Amino acid sequence: MKKYTIKQLADLAKISVRTLHYYDEIGLLKPTEKSQAGYRFYEHQDLLRLQQVMFFKELGLELSAIQHILDQPDFNIQQALESHRHEVSIRLKQFKKLLTTIDKTLYNLTQKTMLSDEEIYKGFKPETVKAYRKEVAEKWGKKSLAESERRIKKISSQKWQEVKTIGKNITKELASLMDQDPAAVAVQKCIAAWHHHLENFYPVTIERLRGLGNMYVEDERFTAHYEKYRPGLAKFKNQAIQIYCDHGMKIV
Repeated sequence: MKKYTIKQLADLAKISVRTLHYYDEIGLLKPTEKSQAGYRFYEHQDLLRLQQVMFFKELGLELSAIQHILDQPDFNIQQALESHRHEVSIRLKQFKKLLTTIDKTLYNLTQKTMLSDEEIYKGFKPETVKAYRKEVAEKWGKKSLAESERRIKKISSQKWQEVKTIGKNITKELASLMDQDPAAVAVQKCIAAWHHHLENFYPVTIERLRGLGNMYVEDERFTAHYEKYRPGLAKFKNQAIQIYCDHGMKIV
């Protein structure tokens, strides 16, 4: 049978030699063998007893109580292990609940930096915001409006500024590509970037993207917006979007 020196057992159990000396002194864990020179040697049954000591300590018992339990004539290690397993399972459930609580609390704290309703529509007059929300609800549905606002609110204030800047930069890049064919790879990559950008606000299907492209030329408000970047941009963007959609929203 394999024997362990006190140093080997300490390393194995990740405890100090001093602790094992103390356990020996109080009778909690005595080595199976002691040499005439005073060297301690531990065998398998000693390792199992040490394991029980460590289990009970982890469950909060004092050393005196642990020793009393282990020294009972009817102590059964299998029953003890089953009991430990039950206790650990209960604690695991408690810790999972605690972890959930911590995550929720952290999320709520983080929400303080999230966008408010006012920040989403910052710069618009109240009556304009009301009309805009009504129009979106009528055109795309109330669920779509709610999903869009939910996604936006998850964006931090700092990230929101980044998102808006990215949108402007994509539009500027597309305006610079108007001398190319709408089907050109560079143009299509720009439309793909726009498609990805829109996902910040709502799920984008082919039908919806086609509808947006048409709206850019049919709704004078959107046309005017793009005309500020470069005359004819709304029409050019719509053409590029329709080609992008014809290819399944992929760059070919």
